[in-house]
Amino acid sequence: MRDNNSVNWNNNHVKGIVCILFAAVGFSFMTFFVRISGDLPTMQKAFFRNAFAAVVAIILLIKEGKGISIAKGNRMDIFWRCAFGTSGLICNFYAIDHLGIADANMLNKLSPFFAIIISIPLLKEVPSKVDIVTTIIAFIGALFIIRPTGGAEVMPALYGLYGGFGAGTAYAFVRKLGKKGERTPIIVMCFSVFSCLVTLPFLIMDFHPMTMKQFLFLMLAGIGASIGQFSITTAYKYAPAKEISVFDYTQVIFAAMWGMLFLHEIPVALSIVGYVIIIGMAVLRWYYNLHHLD
Repeated sequence: MRDNNSVNWNNNHVKGIVCILFAAVGFSFMTFFVRISGDLPTMQKAFFRNAFAAVVAIILLIKEGKGISIAKGNRMDIFWRCAFGTSGLICNFYAIDHLGIADANMLNKLSPFFAIIISIPLLKEVPSKVDIVTTIIAFIGALFIIRPTGGAEVMPALYGLYGGFGAGTAYAFVRKLGKKGERTPIIVMCFSVFSCLVTLPFLIMDFHPMTMKQFLFLMLAGIGASIGQFSITTAYKYAPAKEISVFDYTQVIFAAMWGMLFLHEIPVALSIVGYVIIIGMAVLRWYYNLHHLD
């Protein structure tokens, strides 16, 4: 007999969780390959990462056979998803190149907290008191990673923080587009093409020749990004961020593993304190919201 207090895991929630776990693995590989691609300009890395994802999205749209069109009422939402997503991605790549990949990933994983905040005016989703308190404490946790002491790593950390804001705002628009029935490949294609157009002038003005190994790493970053992008876009179409976003934090675990195993990066003690605070608040909010769903 089923316990009346147990969580009602309907199909959409299960699908959302599976998708977000795939996204975590994909994005952790993306950050790893971006980092090991070497001393290339951030814009160059961003261009090749998005060019691959754009090709994948266009191929899927062609196979789908439904054409490439955006409903008139969705166009501004698509634009803002692209604008915030692109600026967030560029800042995240800059942070990956100048911080440990675990720190850069953790700052980017503030995105669900930002998504909660942005969803208030955008989707009229009113957060609970627990959502508000845990968000405030999570940002306090971010200070342990940023460590605002005037050191050289403060600016990359602030870029990483904006990366989380950009991603969180973009995901809120993804959620809105999902409610309107917009197709995942369309959302991914628009974002990838938009990002390529934004970064292309910088690529032309400051192109650095790449070795075959660097090109391969950027292609692998693109594959990881494609897996992550399609998965995260699909996940937030299945369920609200406040219900499934906690599983996205497994990306930090994967990224920390790759950093320790292959780059010999050991997070400093204060960063670990920040990880514990942010992930702890994410777990607390997730647990509370799951047991207080309408």
